[in-house]
Amino acid sequence: MKSFTYTITDQKGMHARPAGMLVKKAKEFPCDIRIEANGKGADARKMFAVMGLGIKAGDTVTITAAGDQEEAAAAELEAFLKQSL
Repeated sequence: MKSFTYTITDQKGMHARPAGMLVKKAKEFPCDIRIEANGKGADARKMFAVMGLGIKAGDTVTITAAGDQEEAAAAELEAFLKQSL
């Protein structure tokens, strides 16, 4: 299992466009990927679940990848968050 934390810096938080891009990126990997924020968690492959977390600017998220290609998934998702949010 590989995990990392990231604090959202985008003033709009995790709105629909970056959430959709995150979900699309998560679906590229065969491992289980979860996102947690504000005491709630969701499957990072499900758009409505990710949006339901209500992630805002300044919130810290934890991404956890477990299974095949977990290290690659965690690295790419962390790079995505740093670039997009």
